Amino acid sequence: MSFLRAIIAIFLPPLAVLDKGCGSVLIVTLLWFCGWIPGIIAALIIVNKR
Repeated sequence: MSFLRAIIAIFLPPLAVLDKGCGSVLIVTLLWFCGWIPGIIAALIIVNKR
């Protein structure tokens, strides 16, 4: 996981997982609307799977 992608995942989680596919972006966006912390955690997990 790159440092830049981790920073993006903290501030804009949907943007960090944009290249992972529509399903990942949808899940992170829904979690982000439910709360900022769940969206960040999901984005970091998805970005880290690379």
